[in-house]
Amino acid sequence: MPRLLPRLPALNMHRILWQLALVSGLLCSRHLSAQTAVVALNSPPALNTFMLTPAPAPMIQPVVRPCAKPAEFMDIDDYTGPFSHLISGFSDKLERKTVRQPSKKTRVRPCSLTARDKFNLFVENSTEPVNFLGAGWDAAWAQLDRDDPSFEQGARGYLRRYNAALIGNVSGEFFNTFLYPAVFHQDPRYYRIGQGPVHSRLAHAMRHVFVAHSDSGRLMFNYSEWMGTASSKALSNLYHPGNERGFGTTAQRAGLSITSDMASDVLKEFWPEISRKCHLPFKRHQEAITPATPVPAAAAL
Repeated sequence: MPRLLPRLPALNMHRILWQLALVSGLLCSRHLSAQTAVVALNSPPALNTFMLTPAPAPMIQPVVRPCAKPAEFMDIDDYTGPFSHLISGFSDKLERKTVRQPSKKTRVRPCSLTARDKFNLFVENSTEPVNFLGAGWDAAWAQLDRDDPSFEQGARGYLRRYNAALIGNVSGEFFNTFLYPAVFHQDPRYYRIGQGPVHSRLAHAMRHVFVAHSDSGRLMFNYSEWMGTASSKALSNLYHPGNERGFGTTAQRAGLSITSDMASDVLKEFWPEISRKCHLPFKRHQEAITPATPVPAAAAL
């Protein structure tokens, strides 16, 4: 039978087998490399990124600034004299919106109030029993002065004047203690000096209706006092239909209210001395130093 294929030399046959083995080895190595890559992608990060993951950056620790949380000047249990509920309620109303001026030695500012704190302060001042007694006093004077003739006289007239006075007190607290202080980031409290010459403390108290403190402790114009008073007096025209209207009359009522607030600030400044002069048996409390909200280190520099 004739041979169709020529006999290949032995050398050429070995060369072809060697090339086939080399190609097969390359294909197998690529296949194994692909499987290794798939396994590496599906493996946990701790196994495949141990050597490649950079070290985490060091965290910047926040700087905690201390602040003074004012203690109450007195509590209901601190007064044992007559009319304890009345005296303690009156003192609480004064002290609730009063903080101690930070001393030059410590420079520890009072803890600031959040918007929620200002709202809670408004609610506490509005629901204080002394507030209802004050509304009754204002209604009696308005009845005696025949304020708002549309309310008439008698018990019915007094009740209407009492409701109007109570609404006026609540609206004033809402604007002056919560709304405008929250909008302008202003502290609605009075900063008491508590020591030093009388004339300096008196000037400081009378100046508060013009200059107040911001939430950060800086001095600023007392927007809350003026805008809050103007808003509450303008709103009073709705529930005082018989009062004279106009800008001049409203400005006059606002001026009287600001003067009353100035007198209240003077009373807040000298209330500890007044209580001692009247021999009111109050216990004295020290202000506590508490950590404030953490401040980032970059902001503290």
